[in-house]
Amino acid sequence: MSVVACVDIGSTYTKAALVDVATGALLDTAQAPTTLDDVVTGVLAATSAFPDAPVVACSSAGGGLRLAVVGYEELISAEAGHRAALSAGARVVHVAAGRLDDTALAVLADVAPDVVLLAGGTDGGEASVLRHNAAALAGAGRSVPVVLAGNAAVRDEVAAVLRDGGLPVTEADNVLPDIGRLAPESARAAIRAVFLEHVIGGDRLSTDPRLRQWVRAVTPDAVLEGVTVLAQETAAADAPGVVVLDVGGATTDVYCVPDPDAEQASLGREAVGVPARRRTVEGDLGVSWSVEALRTAARAEGLPVPGDDPLALGEIAATIALRRHLRAEVAYGGGASARSAGLVVLSGGVFRHADPDAVDAVVARLAADAGGAGSVVTGTTVVVDRRYVLAAAGLLAGDRPGAAVGLVRELLVTA
Repeated sequence: MSVVACVDIGSTYTKAALVDVATGALLDTAQAPTTLDDVVTGVLAATSAFPDAPVVACSSAGGGLRLAVVGYEELISAEAGHRAALSAGARVVHVAAGRLDDTALAVLADVAPDVVLLAGGTDGGEASVLRHNAAALAGAGRSVPVVLAGNAAVRDEVAAVLRDGGLPVTEADNVLPDIGRLAPESARAAIRAVFLEHVIGGDRLSTDPRLRQWVRAVTPDAVLEGVTVLAQETAAADAPGVVVLDVGGATTDVYCVPDPDAEQASLGREAVGVPARRRTVEGDLGVSWSVEALRTAARAEGLPVPGDDPLALGEIAATIALRRHLRAEVAYGGGASARSAGLVVLSGGVFRHADPDAVDAVVARLAADAGGAGSVVTGTTVVVDRRYVLAAAGLLAGDRPGAAVGLVRELLVTA
């Protein structure tokens, strides 16, 4: 039997799944608290029951990747940044537009992003702001990784300025190659690469070289791959489309693959819509690290303010996250909606460890929500990812697609 330990290093817990890669059978699961001083310690604890199995991992430890956007015009820069972050495992924590001055640089330093997306100008168009901002970042005395995705005509020049200032630079295609046309996919790939190289591969989470060997993806990317495999299986069962609500300690993520065949169809309309496979992350909707922000968001949405009960917190986080996801669909335009999904999956410890009857009551209240969540849940099959197979399926989807399919079919059995 060939087995592998699929590990998700989360903000609160590190989860491990022992998988038979020949069949996709889930043989065992375990978890241990994430050890943020050195996450390898938590991985070893989570896999202690199957220590001889090779490890493949994904990570969102520390709350995921914090992205700041520096561009030419605020609305366009914010839009480009959000679209680039949408399925790259990042969340936008700051947007700066125009020429960076000392005040703007101080604000950027206070935000402490993991990576800066530096944009500005269409290809062959205005370049002075991009040149200025590159020089400002290079002279700021802080070595933050930069994804350069601005005017291609001055890309080499600007990259040289940044590198001369000691900044790690990953070059990408312009996120705004022409007026009115956003092209974020190259920047998304670059953001993922930066996360793996500078966050996972650096010393922030561990100095143990095994971490770099284990981690193959940002957790949101791995889960999105798992959701895509699941959506392909639901389509084969004539119930296309999947929405996943993943409630965590630091964030609540909404994954949506409304039609697994829509990605190819969407390639020509990326400028006006969102990717067919998409994820939104709500950094103020966590049940432990972000709990006070969650309560503030509940008040703003006119929802009951939850106390300390984990399931109640998870219910409110899921409701608000799904409402926001639907509002983002309207704002971005284009593509099929989460409302068309044939399957909703609840994920996260608050749902996995809850009594099934209590979860059923939560689902009933979600279905009754008039603020948007009800339009997705009403009349839709809802299951709980109790053994946390989606991240494991995503980790195996590339090299072991048959095993990934075997894992997600466990969810369809309970549907």
